This record gives sequence, C-alpha cells and structure tokens, in this order.
Amino acid sequence: MFPRVAAVRADVGLAAALGALQTLALVHTWAWPLQLLCVIWLAARVRSATPRRAALLGAVFGTAWFATSTWWLFISMHRYGGLAAPLAAIAVLLLALALAAFLALALAVFARARRGPPVVDAALFAVAWGAAELARGLVFSGFPWGASGYAQVDGPLAVWAPWIGVYGVGMLAAGSAALLAFCGEAWFAVMLRRGPTDAAPAVRRAARQAVLPALIGGVALWLLPDAIGPIDFTQPTRTLQVTLLQTNVAQDQKFAAEHLPAALAWVAGALTEAGGDLVIAPETAVPLLPAQLEEFDPAYWPALRAHFEGAGRPAALIGVPLGDLAASDYSNSVVGLGGRTPYRYDKVHLVPFGEFIPLGFRWFTNLMNIPLGDFTRGEPNAPSFVTAGERIAPNICYEDLFGEELALRFRHDETAPTVLANVSNIGWFGDTIAVPQHLNMSRMRTLELQRPMLRSTNTGATAIVDHRGQVTAQLRPFTRGVLVGPVQGRAGRTPYAAWVARIGLWPLLLAAWGLLIILAAQPRR
Repeated sequence: MFPRVAAVRADVGLAAALGALQTLALVHTWAWPLQLLCVIWLAARVRSATPRRAALLGAVFGTAWFATSTWWLFISMHRYGGLAAPLAAIAVLLLALALAAFLALALAVFARARRGPPVVDAALFAVAWGAAELARGLVFSGFPWGASGYAQVDGPLAVWAPWIGVYGVGMLAAGSAALLAFCGEAWFAVMLRRGPTDAAPAVRRAARQAVLPALIGGVALWLLPDAIGPIDFTQPTRTLQVTLLQTNVAQDQKFAAEHLPAALAWVAGALTEAGGDLVIAPETAVPLLPAQLEEFDPAYWPALRAHFEGAGRPAALIGVPLGDLAASDYSNSVVGLGGRTPYRYDKVHLVPFGEFIPLGFRWFTNLMNIPLGDFTRGEPNAPSFVTAGERIAPNICYEDLFGEELALRFRHDETAPTVLANVSNIGWFGDTIAVPQHLNMSRMRTLELQRPMLRSTNTGATAIVDHRGQVTAQLRPFTRGVLVGPVQGRAGRTPYAAWVARIGLWPLLLAAWGLLIILAAQPRR
C-alpha cells in the first residue's frame, strides 16, 4: 500500500510542477518545446491510468497551469480591491480548480475511451485535450486565457493557425506529444522484449512497421509546413500611418479626482498633436461618463470633436465609457472621430466579475473596493470604423481572446475589416506576465485572420503587429509614450475566418465530447 501511495504522491507532484512549467511557454514563446515535454509526460501517465487517476492528474496539472497563468488576478483583488490576501489567493486557486475541472473530466473520459493502438489513442488524446479547451473557452461565457495553442505563436505549428485557429493548434501539439509518448512506449516495450521464441523478431519487425510511419507522420506535421512556409490567404490594401498612445496611468490613480486633470490633459494633447491617418487612445483613456466629463470640463469633448472634424486631420479611436450611471445603462466603448459617419463601438464580450457580476456572486464583489458593475453589452458583429479607405475593427481588452467572435466580422468580403485594433487597460494586474501573455494572444489573432493588429494600451503592450504575427514596433511597457509607425491593411479571408464565421465553435465542442462519451461507453477489447 505504501509504495502505491508514494507513487501517487510522486505523480501528483510532477503533474503540479509540469503544469506550472507549461506557463513559461505561454509567456516566452521561444520555450514551446518545453510545453511539448510537459504534455508528453501527462499523456504517458494518463494512458496507463484508471479514469479516477487520470482525473486526478488532469485536475492537478490543470490547476497548476491555470493558477500560474492567472496569478496576477491576486493583484487586482488584493492591491486594488482591498480583499484580504488569503481570500484573494483562495479566489485565484478556486478559479484555477474550476477551469481545471474541464481537463480532469476530459482525461477521465479518455482513460475510459482509449482503444489500444498508439496512433488511435494519440488522436483520442488530442480530441480530449481540444474538448477541454473548447469547453473552457465557451461554457459560462468562457475564460480561455492561457490556452495551450498560444505557446506555438513562434513555434512550427503556427503555420496551421490560419486553418484551424488556436484550439486546433493546441490539439495538434497535444496529439503530437501523445503520439511521441505512446509510440515511444510501444517501441521500447517491444524492443526490450526478451524471450527464446522464434516469434520475437517478427514481433519487433511488426512494431517497427507500425510505429515508424506514425513517428514519421508526426515529425512531418511539425517540419513540413515550416519548410514550405506560411501561405498568404489575404492581399495587401493600403498602408496607413498610425499613432498609438500609451497613457501609463496607475490603476489606483485612474479615477482619483486629484490625478484626472493631468491625465486628461496629456490624452488631449497627444491626440491633437498626432499626424498621419489614424490615432488610437487606449481603453477608458477618458475614464468619465459623458455627464461626469461635462461636469468636470464642459469644453473637453467638444474641443476634441472639433479638432478631428477639421480638414487634413487624422481620424481617431478613443476608449471612453458611455451611457447613464443613474439609469444603470452604461457601456465600455470606443468612439470614432473624423470618420465618414459618427462611430461608436460597445464592448460585446464582458469580463465576469469585472464588467458583469455572475448570478449569485454579488456578495463576493461587495467584498472589494473596486468600481464594478453590470455594463450593457454591445451588438455582435459590429461594423468597422472606415477611414482612409480602410475598415478598422475595434475590440476592447479581453475581447481579443475570442478569435471566433472576431471572425464573425468576416462573413462578407465587402464588409470584412482590413485592420484590427485592440484598446486595453490591464493596469489592474501590475507589472506581471499578463502583459506579454496578452500580446501573444493578439499575435495569434493576426495569424488566424491574417490581419494586422494595432494595440493601444494603458500600461502595455502597445504595439503594431503585422498579419503574420510579427511585432514591427512596440513601446516599452509601463512608460508613457506615443508609438508612430506604418501598418498595411489586408483584404480576403483565411480558411479559419471563413468556416468559423459560418458555424462557430459550438459544433466542434459538441462533436468532441460526443465522440469521447460514445467511445467511453463501448467495451474495450
């Protein structure tokens, strides 16, 4: 009994260590091989485990993965929300446990559904992995932060992003890891086989014939696309000269009356001094609702509007809340000035606990001293902001985690955006890994949709990303500054944009879980 307990403890410890280690590849994408090694171990252990043991390993691996990916939520709750440190740490841990439940369940079903042949089981492991990630990204409004496919932004599998998106890339990586684990296991089991029978050479020959093609196919999956190079499904349009603002206002000063005059004056000055074709200010760069801004400085907004309506001026996209606080009808928005028509974009995918309070959790948000509330959702598939012949599609902060929702704007070529623009404020989370993680997510969107992404943020990462996911210009995070540079628009659609815009991801989620459950219900031979 005691050796068995020790083995379980060793597995649990390794699962926690490797789950946490995987996060390194989501921050520093050059470390993508590290993620592959972590999943190789998990796949090998789960394949030989009972469903209960597989669920335990998935829960521990996933909890460590998601806790280390989102630990910065502690800062927003404790430093800025005033929640006691133990309660904030427990909240992060409970969130990670809840997110890991999808992986635990998927691996338990895989352990029951596995068929035996290494190639088949590797494919089933990929399906289980994808089922867990899709469920995490879609169910209960979704929280896909730290999806495994982001580790491949600079890896060989990035070339598959325009075809299958981040979840497909994550499935390919997981399936490849499982294939290496299972085929290697089978190879060594047969090659090390001892016995005097004449059948042994035939068994080893059969093993070579079965395993080698699978390994060669797995290697080709990684190496051939990179050798061929990326395929451009889109065509260049025109080049815009853009200006991106990084306000660098500390979160505990953003709404403080004594700091507002200086912050608003800097934003107005940077906006009006900008040249080129387009200037973008980050999420809530003007942090006051219209009535509050009118009371604070009646001339502020009319002056900005008059400036950008003048001849020869660039157009502007400015992050600002809109609506009426007294009527509980307000939105996190972007206003366009200087375009052909008045423009407003309201955030569609709201952040749970930050911009809407899930049913039954108001008691939790009441524990924190953060201006939380229930924002009004915008309309899906919003039109683009048109300027200088280009269609600019804004998205606000957290929204660029949801590539399938951005793809809804690509249903028709004639209205599809030519440039994406993300305005963000993740100052809530301090100087942490949230900044490079969010940049990598934007980079994945550019790979999926083959559109450049303009990122104007409060504290970083303010950057210009081209349609192949390469950062062409970037400001140093946590500094106040202005980034000026060119961006080339793109027209056309990737295969991912075409199929996701039509069917979405829910059919894939249901198909993946359906297949696993059907196989798990069948007796294994």
